[in-house]
Amino acid sequence: MEGTLTPLVTVIIPHYNGLKILDDCLRSLYGNTFSAFRTILIDNGSRDGSQKMVQEKYPQVEIVQNEVNRGYAGACNQGIHLTRTEYVLLLNNDTVMPENFLHEMVAALQTDSRIAMVQPKILSIQDHHYFDYSGAAGGEMDLFGYPFARGRIFDLVEKDRGQYDTIEPDIFWTSGCALLLRKQVVEKIGLLDEDFFAHQEEIDLNWRAQLAGFRNVVTTKTHIYHYSGYTLRSDNQRKMYLNHRNNLIMMLKNYSFRWLCLLFPLRVLLEMVTVIADTLLWGGKRARAVLRALGYIAIHPVMILRKRKEVQKLRVVGDKKIMANMYRNSIVIEHFLLKKKPEQCVHRFRKHL
Repeated sequence: MEGTLTPLVTVIIPHYNGLKILDDCLRSLYGNTFSAFRTILIDNGSRDGSQKMVQEKYPQVEIVQNEVNRGYAGACNQGIHLTRTEYVLLLNNDTVMPENFLHEMVAALQTDSRIAMVQPKILSIQDHHYFDYSGAAGGEMDLFGYPFARGRIFDLVEKDRGQYDTIEPDIFWTSGCALLLRKQVVEKIGLLDEDFFAHQEEIDLNWRAQLAGFRNVVTTKTHIYHYSGYTLRSDNQRKMYLNHRNNLIMMLKNYSFRWLCLLFPLRVLLEMVTVIADTLLWGGKRARAVLRALGYIAIHPVMILRKRKEVQKLRVVGDKKIMANMYRNSIVIEHFLLKKKPEQCVHRFRKHL
């Protein structure tokens, strides 16, 4: 029935090679019962014939061809600039969805005008019984800036037993692998930070949304299957570097000056513990990534300060309110030293809110 309506959603799919996964993604997207959407594929210079496949099998898809790889952030921003619809879905090319996906995502966003972004439950495409690394049942954050998710802490991923289906929907961040957002929100808070290139730029966007007084939520009425690590494996050193670097920059941008002075030195201390432990126990690959990330921070203070000033202009909510939506302990200590699982941390944390 929605097919006769003006598109309500623009689906933005950043893509760089992977013809088969893109085909699977588009097939499931166009199998949705909700059809009031348009699709823009931002191709970051694929060389595997993806464009020809899309033109032949999915002629309704608009293709924007880049000569160079602009990364996830650059490609998504490019697509958002072309969007004229009320809602925008940022969708990874390595995802497959059920037919109720778009309907439930839109319904969740429409329950409250203060909701900026929503994600579905994200399950592993390799094993549908388990959560996926990239967002699981909703993103969380500890005070020291370390992200985790309902159903995933670092590399530990839980089986989905419905344990998060009845928790309140508010989360700290929504996963960029399937993120539905209000176009008017990004017009107010700005687009994804393209200097991040890839990894954690959506968390930064979610944090900014909270500073501006918006909510981020998860809906467990639908799900998506994700092939986590298809583009870059979790043990890829560049991926490690981007995760640490971008996460540190995000803290520097979004915390108030007072809390930054209190928490950032402790975060750097935790990073140095990571360097020592990784060097002694695991070969030093992550240690090198962390040191490189800290070096980047040290030599780019002007750029980071400029970003911080722009973000702080958005602030209408104090850090105490935002920190009420954070995990009040160190997830690093809770997980690695106290051996706590995601469910133990999330349920203890959320029941006190």
